[in-house]
Amino acid sequence: MARNRDALKQLGKAFLTGYVLLAEGEKDPRNLLVAFAIARVILIEFDISEHVESLFDIIFCYFPITFRPPPNDPYGITTEDLRMALRGCLSASPAFGPLAIPVFLEKLTAGSPITKRDTLETMSTCFPVYGPALARVSARKLWNSLKLEIFQPTDPLTEEEALKTTKALVETIYTQEEDAIESDDDVQGLARDVCEECVHILREPEKNQAKPAIKVLCAFMATTPSVSRYTISQAVPHFVKLFLNPEEISNRPPILLLLADLVNAARDSMPSEVIDATPIPMMPYKDEVMGVVSVGLKTTTLRIPAIALLRGLITTKKLLSNEELSFIVHSVNEVFQDEKAENDDFSDSAILEILKTISETVPHHLEEQTLPMLFSALPDQAPPRDAIQERMKLWRILLALKTLCVHPQLFEILVIRLTTKVDLVCLPASKRDAIDVEPDAAYAHSLLKTIADTLTIKVEAAHSDVAKYIERLVPSLYNLFFFSALQPEQAIAADHRLVRSAADIITLVTQCIPAQRQTSFVGAILKVLSSGKVQGFADGIQKFPADARFSVFENTNSTFQKNLLALLAAGIVPAHKEVLPPPPSLDVFLNNLLSWSILNADHYLQRESAWHLVSSILNKHANTASAFLEDKLVNFWPTFIANSEVPINQRRSALQAWVWISKALTVQKHTALVCFSDKIFELFGDDTISWDAAKTLGDIANADQVLTKRNHAVIKILHAQKFVNSILARIIVGAQDSTKPPHEQMAYLVALTSLIKAIPKTTYAHQMTSLMPLLLRGLELPDFEIRADVIDTLLAAAEGDASDQSLVSEHAPTLVTYMLKNSLAGDMPSIRVRTTALQYLAVLPKVVRYDVLHPSKATVLRELAKVLDDPKRSVRKEAVDTRTVW
Repeated sequence: MARNRDALKQLGKAFLTGYVLLAEGEKDPRNLLVAFAIARVILIEFDISEHVESLFDIIFCYFPITFRPPPNDPYGITTEDLRMALRGCLSASPAFGPLAIPVFLEKLTAGSPITKRDTLETMSTCFPVYGPALARVSARKLWNSLKLEIFQPTDPLTEEEALKTTKALVETIYTQEEDAIESDDDVQGLARDVCEECVHILREPEKNQAKPAIKVLCAFMATTPSVSRYTISQAVPHFVKLFLNPEEISNRPPILLLLADLVNAARDSMPSEVIDATPIPMMPYKDEVMGVVSVGLKTTTLRIPAIALLRGLITTKKLLSNEELSFIVHSVNEVFQDEKAENDDFSDSAILEILKTISETVPHHLEEQTLPMLFSALPDQAPPRDAIQERMKLWRILLALKTLCVHPQLFEILVIRLTTKVDLVCLPASKRDAIDVEPDAAYAHSLLKTIADTLTIKVEAAHSDVAKYIERLVPSLYNLFFFSALQPEQAIAADHRLVRSAADIITLVTQCIPAQRQTSFVGAILKVLSSGKVQGFADGIQKFPADARFSVFENTNSTFQKNLLALLAAGIVPAHKEVLPPPPSLDVFLNNLLSWSILNADHYLQRESAWHLVSSILNKHANTASAFLEDKLVNFWPTFIANSEVPINQRRSALQAWVWISKALTVQKHTALVCFSDKIFELFGDDTISWDAAKTLGDIANADQVLTKRNHAVIKILHAQKFVNSILARIIVGAQDSTKPPHEQMAYLVALTSLIKAIPKTTYAHQMTSLMPLLLRGLELPDFEIRADVIDTLLAAAEGDASDQSLVSEHAPTLVTYMLKNSLAGDMPSIRVRTTALQYLAVLPKVVRYDVLHPSKATVLRELAKVLDDPKRSVRKEAVDTRTVW
């Protein structure tokens, strides 16, 4: 067929007759794929006028495909391969049409759901080939069968396919007539009949049949322009009239929802690129629909459906004028600030989605109407501690601002207004009585967090305007916090929570500026760290005394001045590699930073900022930091970590610093990592710090927000897998070694649970046989967080492949005992452990055979009955679900 097609054509009837005899009765799927390919060529290129029925018989006898490949089939032939090849034959020739339609209807009536979907997909493919004449003649019979699958569907997938087939049928009938149809009266036949039938059903919008009816009309909207116009001309006036009918007031919510579905379908039927000449289906009816929306927004029970309808209108390109969008913003604003209405989170999010959609195209409407309303609701001072309602209103306003002010034009206003509020709250003109500053600190923190959250959205969306805030926002933040550190007793901004939020903002902005601008910015920060002079760096509203110095690392400084390291580190951590001077230029600085974090820092924020700074710089210049790394192994480790005479808190801090150095090496697969991780194992024999050391192995493998691509860190793929592979076998052997002291074995067990919590399941899946007994021992550890992590790991294993599930079956009785013990409030104080234990018990019957679990059934049901009295509602709910499964 591929090489001598012309010769085969010359054979004529003899070849076709012989081929029918040859292909008849073939069952081997490998041969069928070839036969279907040959048959498609014959049907398209050969004269088959005298052999239609015989070809039909040898092809349609395979429809629908019921073949299921055997396990581990070496040929890789799937059901879908055969199905698509056969479908190519069925749709190859219009001559099959009269013979195929009765077969399709028969299969659609009597088949299983899978057969029905295959039939529907095949019909959709065949209709355009069989032609409009046959489709028009068979339309009523086809619709009667399709209607059954839409209005009384066996499942949602079959219903969806029936709608697609209906759409294909209508397109086949009316596409060629499109130019001849000039008015709605010219639309005759199936489209008119079905539309009238569906509109008649929609006279009762509250009934169950209304939903399938609107789905049919929505499918019609995506067919031909004439059918789309006719559909909308029948449906929209009907809905508007029904909505305005006083006798149908109780049915207004479903009417609005059905109309919203139709408007969305009209919007989706338009081309992706809309020009002025593009016809807009809803244009003739938008005034009536806008009137319906206005009524709905003013009625509490209709607001959610009205907003759903409004969403469809505003997302339809070129439908609404500028004045209409302004009116919508005004109306939605009134709904949002209506204090009498009981707006919940769902209605608020729906309202904000409307406003956000408008802000993406015409932000000036929100700038002129919405933002003044929201900002005026923000007070200059925080409400008192007992003013719960006022605080809830503040959170609602700030959530709205975060959602709406993503557009560059609106974000600029947000920054100006919220930073002004922060200044007013943090540095009041009148000296306050420092009796209760917590409300003001919480309010200022919420304001800064709103800016940070909005910035995060903008950074993830790659907005180009973020970079300009290195001049417009960052200096004013430094000004506020540095000034507050001079007089912390009077300044709210000295609070460490506010410092952390401000540091997040600085990091986000610095991430987005080019390396050239980062060079001057980072250079200025390093100058402040070395000299303590902030004049020219932190300029803003507040003026510093001429002799003001900020020596962050001096022991005599207050905690509030030491907290400033977080703000300075936030500007260095995201710097490009070429911006930072490499070690040994920074060796002295990094060593001083490490020593300060252990000996002089008095808050975790300070220590964490120092470690982030060390880790970021080291990661970007690890290849030139061999002297620094050698010094840590030779001097830092024995002085601060291995030395048992050092206070335990300092040893723990030094160990965390070691973790961040190791993380910097891990993500870039540095060869020195082996030496650093080996040192940690040396501590497993030290009973005072062995658990802390064991947990650090998981911390090293765990992902963080510092060493990321966005912060321009040097990261190599599969770094976590390489680290795990280098230590996992050693940990397993150590945990199994009975010759080791109990506390050392326990440290290996803690290391194991900490490590597997931090890595993907694929990294340790091949070791599950060895891991399972150790994980079971982990369920007896006194650390509740470790127990919860172990159960999470077991859950992942239970939901894995067949080999993992068979391992679960092997240990099922033991697992049941441990989970029951960890689910009782009397034995387990941790809510997280109780919840995860119950979740695991619920999974077991789904992955373990009944005969294995049956001996435990009575015990499980008896113990779960006790859990039903748990003091926590979430635990009781899990207990009910688990007991139902058992």
